[in-house]
Amino acid sequence: MAYAIHRAGAQAIADTSTTAKHALGARVVATDPVYGEGEFIYLLGVASTAVGSAVTYNADDFTTALLAANAIGPVGFAMSANVADQYGWYQISGKAVGKVLAGFADNANCYATGTAGSIDDAVVAGDRVKNCKGASAVDTPSTGLAELEIHYPVMDDGLAA
Repeated sequence: MAYAIHRAGAQAIADTSTTAKHALGARVVATDPVYGEGEFIYLLGVASTAVGSAVTYNADDFTTALLAANAIGPVGFAMSANVADQYGWYQISGKAVGKVLAGFADNANCYATGTAGSIDDAVVAGDRVKNCKGASAVDTPSTGLAELEIHYPVMDDGLAA
């Protein structure tokens, strides 16, 4: 993915930084020649984050946590290996790439899993990532990534699957 921000001095979408280059919570729209336009939010990383990791984030301090069962909050997908005490972009709208479990199917609903930061299409009551749908099957077991269609995804720990 080669998303380009159309703002002078901006931290590149796929980069991570040990110093904040933008205000936490800043949002930008960027374009990619393959995936088109997407929206991104600038957040503080968390340990074990990899490209495509799903995270929930807090709007009060813009910290992140790898997506897990029973999580509550808005969801973004890491654009870099943005680990603890680092800063980077997370996709919140558009065609995204996310970490998924083996067997993830195209056009599937997305659910939190027991593997922190990954999603799957196996139905788990209360753990559906709303406004997130598979746009491809998992590419290969070695990378564990799939394309997703997202529009401000959220987890609310509701009981409905």
